[in-house]
Amino acid sequence: MGQPYTLKKSLGQHFLHDENMCQKIVAQIEPVPGMQLLEIGPGGGAITKYLIDLPGIDYKAIEVDEEKVVYLQKTYPVLQGKIIHQDILKADAPFEGKFSIIGNFPYNISSPILFKVLEWEPQVTEVVGMFQKEVAQRVASGPKSKDYGILSVLMQAFFKVEYLFDVHENCFTPPPKVKSGVIKLVNTGNPYNITNKKRFIQLVKAAFNQRRKTLRNALRGTLPPEALGDKIFDLRAEQLSVEQFVGLHKQHQP
Repeated sequence: MGQPYTLKKSLGQHFLHDENMCQKIVAQIEPVPGMQLLEIGPGGGAITKYLIDLPGIDYKAIEVDEEKVVYLQKTYPVLQGKIIHQDILKADAPFEGKFSIIGNFPYNISSPILFKVLEWEPQVTEVVGMFQKEVAQRVASGPKSKDYGILSVLMQAFFKVEYLFDVHENCFTPPPKVKSGVIKLVNTGNPYNITNKKRFIQLVKAAFNQRRKTLRNALRGTLPPEALGDKIFDLRAEQLSVEQFVGLHKQHQP
């Protein structure tokens, strides 16, 4: 039987059809009564149908594709009034207070979604997300590895990141040309006490935007020249731990 909706390549849509995998992803969320849960990009409802069965959960979803919104509300009447038809990147936080996030994130906007999570970070307790494997590994990797970069430092400064498992291409319709992976981020309560997140993001981005250069060259223009004498600036961005990046930020923030 054909699907009652169309796949939109422009929205990076690949639908998960493997029920065991859907249940495995949902099982990574630890539901507690009264928990607020946001699903990003429910699409055809692959994991939605399991999420709405979780007891005592206040569930909402954000979906940009009108056809999917109509399909979901028709198929699962319980979703009436629970789907926000909007672009996630333009959305306001969907709940007051703390909430968790889950999703098979559209691969073409996965990095911007993580920056959105960072924006909402004071409210976000945990995130269980499926990403292109390359992006998932990037978020989870540590210093001195080729995958370590902007997303690694920024997410790990605020979240404990765990790479959970791979998802085979054949679990999807149509099978994507890239591998997929599921990660979990648990909010650590801003352990480094970063008060100016915007400045911290600017510093990390500038450091990695020229990752082959030493920090002295990469951060010229971001930090004042007199600040660049320290030995740490002989290193390249991928050699610094999250803690060292926070140290640089705190030492040189205005």
